[in-house]
Amino acid sequence: MTIEEQFNLIAQEYDGNRRKFIPCFDDFYESTTKLIVANIDTPRRVLDLGAGTGLLSNYWYKECPSAEYVLVDIADEMLEISKKRFAGIDRVQHKVLDYTRELPEGNFDAIISALSIHHLKDAQKEELFKRIYNKLPAGGVLANYDQFCAGTANMNKWFDLYWEQQLLASGLTERDIELWKERRKLDKECSVEAQMEMLYRCNFSEIKCLYSYHKFSVIVAIR
Repeated sequence: MTIEEQFNLIAQEYDGNRRKFIPCFDDFYESTTKLIVANIDTPRRVLDLGAGTGLLSNYWYKECPSAEYVLVDIADEMLEISKKRFAGIDRVQHKVLDYTRELPEGNFDAIISALSIHHLKDAQKEELFKRIYNKLPAGGVLANYDQFCAGTANMNKWFDLYWEQQLLASGLTERDIELWKERRKLDKECSVEAQMEMLYRCNFSEIKCLYSYHKFSVIVAIR
């Protein structure tokens, strides 16, 4: 199955299972968002790449309710759930769009993404970062909440084994685990260090890994 097919398949249960799949859920999504927003100018426009059910944008919206949000994803059924989440809020727009091919029109003060960019090959990641850079004003921010591999094959085995042990003990169903294993086949993770090097090559002026817990990290890059 393609990425969009796999995520459309789990759209209905996606949000309910997030805390089981991400042991560091609160720090990963909420605490880091509060930290970022507290230290940047209030954004007027926010773009969410691979927005899915709108989970990350919801945390940003709580902190920056006056901003305009554009949420894009290739999985239309995931976006349908996001539309229900933001029902009646005109400042939130949804677009079924492949962000590896194009980005929405206009510039954005903040571009955010959660658990999406790791599905791209490294060359695609770097090309995307170049296009993101050109969409940001001076001082604009990219915040990538994502899944990464360790710097070495041996350490990556440690991370993968520990994560699987956590999932098996989390109460996920056998079906959930099997679908997760299928989705893992589509992952093209890089290390935090490798991604930071990509961002420097794309001319971002300041780059920092704000948070890291085994496979989950949040990288911020400022133009």
